[in-house]
This record gives sequence, structure tokens and C-alpha cells, in this order.
Amino acid sequence: MPHDPLILTLDLDEAAFASFDAQRRRYFPAALNRIPAHVTLFHHLPGEEEAGIAATLLAEARRESGAPEVAVTGVRFTGRGVAYALASDAVSRLRGRLAASFAPWLTAQDRQGFRPHLTVQNKVAPEVARTLHRELAAAFVPTAFPARGLLLWRYLGGPWEPRGRFPFGEA
Repeated sequence: MPHDPLILTLDLDEAAFASFDAQRRRYFPAALNRIPAHVTLFHHLPGEEEAGIAATLLAEARRESGAPEVAVTGVRFTGRGVAYALASDAVSRLRGRLAASFAPWLTAQDRQGFRPHLTVQNKVAPEVARTLHRELAAAFVPTAFPARGLLLWRYLGGPWEPRGRFPFGEA
């Protein structure tokens, strides 16, 4: 029996999550918004390897000395949506180590370069997305938030089921 794939995201601090999730609920088409605001590290890991993946995530999360800072660097127009561009050397290094560990399983999408972002609107007409992009870009002020850890999810054909939380720096 095939297992549903796994998705790996960052665990955002509460204030950042609340802010981004409120924007996602406001701007994402309600009928299509089945998941909370998130920063995806890997889109498709093999569900049948969940135990080994979880063990790797636990070990890597413990290696982190604390919550790495993630900079919100801009607003990106995606064609049919809008996302915030993010940057974090620490998160990029962590994702690189995980990509090396998960290399045999990575899909073409997950083998591409890592461009961290947080989508607040998607699957709308380009002109709607352009309007929101202009609004958010005009009001944009660079900021940052701490990433508390990693979250593992099981993809259920739309909604996601939480499968594990791996806090940074905890033994």
C-alpha cells in the first residue's frame, strides 16, 4: 500500500505565524485555502520512510544552537499570486544538510535551488495578484522572525496532517 507523501516546513514563531496566516486567510481564495501559512523546505518526501526522516529531523534540529533568524526581504509577484521573499543563511545551511540526507528521495522540485518564501495569495487572476503585489510592496518594511524548529506533515490530497514537531536546539 503506498503511503501519502510528507512535507517539511519551518515552525514559525507565534507572532510571525499569526500575521502571515491572517494575510493568507484574507488574500487566498477561501475555497482553495486548506492549509495554514508555511515555509516549505521539502514538498514531497516518501511517506513510507517517515520513521527514518523523523530521526534525521530530530538529530538536525538538535544540532541548531537556537532559533535561527529568518529575514523577510521583499514581496514577490508569482504570476497568479503573491509571496514574501525570505532569507536565512542558517536555514539554507540546514536545508542543504537535509537535502544531502534525503538525496535519493528528492523530486525534481525539491532538487531545485532553495528560494524560501511564504505565499499569502495563489491561484487568482494575474491582475488580482498584481494589485495585491503593488499594495503589499508599497507598505513593505523589512523585518525578521525566529524559526522555532521543523514541522513534518502528511499530504492528504489537499489538507495536511501534522506528523511531528522538531524544535531547534532541544536535547
